Amino acid sequence: MKQNNRKGWQPIAVILLFLICWQLSIKIWKIEPWLLPGPIAIFKEGIKSYDSLIPHIISTINLTIVGLLIGSILGLLIAFLLHLIPGVKEAFYPLLILSQNVPIIVLAPLLIIWFGFGVFPKLIIITLVCFFPITVSALDGFRQTPSGLMNYMKMAGASKLQIFWKVELPFSLPSIFSGLKISATYSVMGAVISEWLGAKSGIGVYMTLASSSFRTDRVFVSIFVIMFLSMLFFIIIAIIERYTVKWKIKGAKQK
Repeated sequence: MKQNNRKGWQPIAVILLFLICWQLSIKIWKIEPWLLPGPIAIFKEGIKSYDSLIPHIISTINLTIVGLLIGSILGLLIAFLLHLIPGVKEAFYPLLILSQNVPIIVLAPLLIIWFGFGVFPKLIIITLVCFFPITVSALDGFRQTPSGLMNYMKMAGASKLQIFWKVELPFSLPSIFSGLKISATYSVMGAVISEWLGAKSGIGVYMTLASSSFRTDRVFVSIFVIMFLSMLFFIIIAIIERYTVKWKIKGAKQK
């Protein structure tokens, strides 16, 4: 336990060292604040603009949560269909891969043209960013089911659906949660990109206004908020995984 606690401080130490080097390099080379503000200046600006920043953060969080939920459900449904229906995976899996080769920043203006400036095109963008990692992770998890257990279920006369719900799905949960953690971090990015294209509030709007007025410190405040939200969603999914896949954690501890 003590060793795990010590390891937990290593990332924090690296981040603090990076911020100290950043602050010292600005003083040594006398870099102008409008070009690259220091961590202290960014922190002060974050506190100063707290009241005006909070509504944007809440808007982005709400949009991210809804988009992540839709993307997660869609990703799991697609994985279930590809796995359970014979021939569907071979036909549609290449199309899923091709869908990820279209840059979101290029597709987003088209969605605005087709569906307007409402919430719907923004949710589409977040969903497109989120569903693919979940689908791929779930399909990989289904393939990792022990063959011996599969053969035992077939010998016992279990149907394909019974094998799926009682064996394949439980064994794929660690892989599914891995995809969820990736999608959780991507969802914030997708929300910010969607806000760039037209929104009344959100971190993307705040960042656009700061960039157009050459407020580099506020741009960095936005970047740090995005990083914090991405890490927060990642940690929430990891906590849910810890209490959902207890058998996997117990097995890892025994090893």
